Amino acid sequence: MTAELDLKGKVAVVSGASKGIGLAVVRGLAAGGAHVVAGARKSSADLDELARSGQVEVVLVDLAEADAPAELVGRAGDRIDILVNNVGGAPARLGGFLSIADADWLATLNLDFMAAVRCIRAALPVMIAAGGGAIVSTCSVNARLPDPTVMDYSAAKAALANFSKALSKEVAAHGIRVNTVSPGPVATDLWLGTDGQAATRGAATGADPEDVAAEAAKQMLTGRFTRPEEVADLMLYLASDRAANITGSDFPIDGGLVTTL
Repeated sequence: MTAELDLKGKVAVVSGASKGIGLAVVRGLAAGGAHVVAGARKSSADLDELARSGQVEVVLVDLAEADAPAELVGRAGDRIDILVNNVGGAPARLGGFLSIADADWLATLNLDFMAAVRCIRAALPVMIAAGGGAIVSTCSVNARLPDPTVMDYSAAKAALANFSKALSKEVAAHGIRVNTVSPGPVATDLWLGTDGQAATRGAATGADPEDVAAEAAKQMLTGRFTRPEEVADLMLYLASDRAANITGSDFPIDGGLVTTL
């Protein structure tokens, strides 16, 4: 798909870029000829390999820190065509609402919502000056499918969806498009890693993490987790000029997990 999207020469900023969806987005952008400023708290072998191509610049930043998003975006200089907000986390809250302290709420809202707000705040003046740009943020089906086991994450993603829709109305006159992509379970470390949802839930119940993951996969009509590359393809399309008349929209990619309209 990337060869058909006319990404050559574009400048993109991607957060949460070292693995999973973010890494797949960086790989797709670079394959399409874009220059990518890739932000991550820690790099990875795969991201370092992409950086050796010369099209990807890795910026090590902790986007939970208030000043870090501006630092990341600033590395792109005076041109930003595409901003992909992907950094985030979904800690399992298996002890219920009363186990979620204020510090937990604030940490989740900070990383899953405010990091995107701050990156956009830093990128918008550059996009406005250029007369256009595309912003795509990783949201979640949990924005519409509240889950008590990821209660604070669900609330943060609902905030991100609402904010993105509102922002799209404000910046459309500047030629800037704002969309979100809402995956269900994706085959990344968030679900399948050693500290991911499957392992955490398995440890709490005595179940094998593989069985937990298999049971989660059964909830999708397709019977499987979404692959990071599938999410990335959708995000790259929305970031490209082929989606020039799409803004203020959210696109689920969940294998049919959410069965309502």
